Amino acid sequence: MPRRHPNLTRREAQIMEILHRRRRATVEEIRSELPDAPSPSSVRKLLDIMIDRRLLGREYDGPRFVYFPAAKPEEASRSALRQLVRTFFNNSPGSAAAALLDMAGGPLSDDEYERLAALLKRARETEGRR
Repeated sequence: MPRRHPNLTRREAQIMEILHRRRRATVEEIRSELPDAPSPSSVRKLLDIMIDRRLLGREYDGPRFVYFPAAKPEEASRSALRQLVRTFFNNSPGSAAAALLDMAGGPLSDDEYERLAALLKRARETEGRR
């Protein structure tokens, strides 16, 4: 069962976004991408708090620590997507999927269409068994 994390603060969410995109980063690399970046010691303190909350990992790489997300990218993306669907689509995956298709702006590739069709078929079959 994937680990559930409490809601992130704005700054924690910014840091997680940076680390998921970069995979690994030092304090200075994180600071360089943070808007209105706080001091290095403030960033380190926040990273320590995030490690205590099991959101991040850290390893020593030469003269400095390198930080990375504790959750696998696919776990993090599913968690973020669940939060997005809950917040903006009244907990309706169908509404979220429809919005994504509306904003695609062009036709789906054959592979995308087949994948979506298979997922919809599986969802319908799962629904029928309840």
